[in-house]
Amino acid sequence: IGPEIITSFYGNMADVGKTPVARNEKASSEFGYVGIDAILEQMRRKAMKQGFEVNIMVVGQSGLGKSTLTNTLFKSKVSRRSVMTTEEERIPKTIEIKSISHVIEEKGVRMKLTVIDTPGFGDQINNENCWQPIMKFINAQYEQYLQEEINIDRKKRIPDSRVHCCIYFIPPTGHCLRPIDIEFMRHLSKVVNIVPVIAKADTLTLEERNFFKQKIREDLRANEIDIYPQNEFDEDAEDRMINEKIRAMIPFAVVGSDQEYQVNGKRLLGRKTRWGTVEVENTTHCEFAYLRDLLIRTHMQNIKDITSSIHYEMYRVRRLNENNTKPNGQPAIHTNGVPEHEVLSHEM
Repeated sequence: IGPEIITSFYGNMADVGKTPVARNEKASSEFGYVGIDAILEQMRRKAMKQGFEVNIMVVGQSGLGKSTLTNTLFKSKVSRRSVMTTEEERIPKTIEIKSISHVIEEKGVRMKLTVIDTPGFGDQINNENCWQPIMKFINAQYEQYLQEEINIDRKKRIPDSRVHCCIYFIPPTGHCLRPIDIEFMRHLSKVVNIVPVIAKADTLTLEERNFFKQKIREDLRANEIDIYPQNEFDEDAEDRMINEKIRAMIPFAVVGSDQEYQVNGKRLLGRKTRWGTVEVENTTHCEFAYLRDLLIRTHMQNIKDITSSIHYEMYRVRRLNENNTKPNGQPAIHTNGVPEHEVLSHEM
């Protein structure tokens, strides 16, 4: 072996212990294209194959246009009322929670949408604690997901029935939040993403609408009600800037309609009034477009992420703490005979 080779070998070995010289971010491409960016296309293809699912709950007393707004959001007959029989068109004596699912496809993207309706809410003579059946339903979906998650033979993809978002309909009184509104949002905002809207906003003048929105924001702050998007979950300065604009608009003053009208030569969704046509997607007429963008075009995935990483996680931790030990101090046994805390520790 020549001396130059030995020198080269030991010279290279001597460099092993040295701190690598810092290289700029472009160094990885000095010797050609690697293809790291292709992971985005891989993720897109996987997501397109799996499809998406979102579960939206609508809450509010009857007559506020919940079904119409839901249909308007997705430009499809997706509300429960759109498919129910005439016999079902009644105000129930107690709160009934009903779900209906549809598969919507647009430009090759397939989404399973589940709309959860709550007929009977706020329609009784005594509405005390009327939020409790809804809270119970939301927690039941978390429990169902948890049981699937801790199952040793769990499915490759756990069916997700968790409520991702609750649209709460506030009647257009023009004054302030009612006790039932405060009580519902105060309790439910701790377990689900709540987006409040002023229903049938075309019944208010612009001055009345702005005053009402301001009063509602004051009531939310006074009662420490944290609606979506929550302040503490802003990930960075960019998120904070975007979400601050949204928080300044909430509650959205909305109008829903599945009727088309001819306006200036264009077919538009709207509502006929004696003053003219209220254009649903015209932001100078109402704030429906802002609500649609938040729920579908800009924040849908974030809404699902908050549900999973915050609301469901809080429920999961609480349940595991409750079930971690039996009354005699022994570890709780999972249905498959494995200590529950061990199952979760292996999966996390």
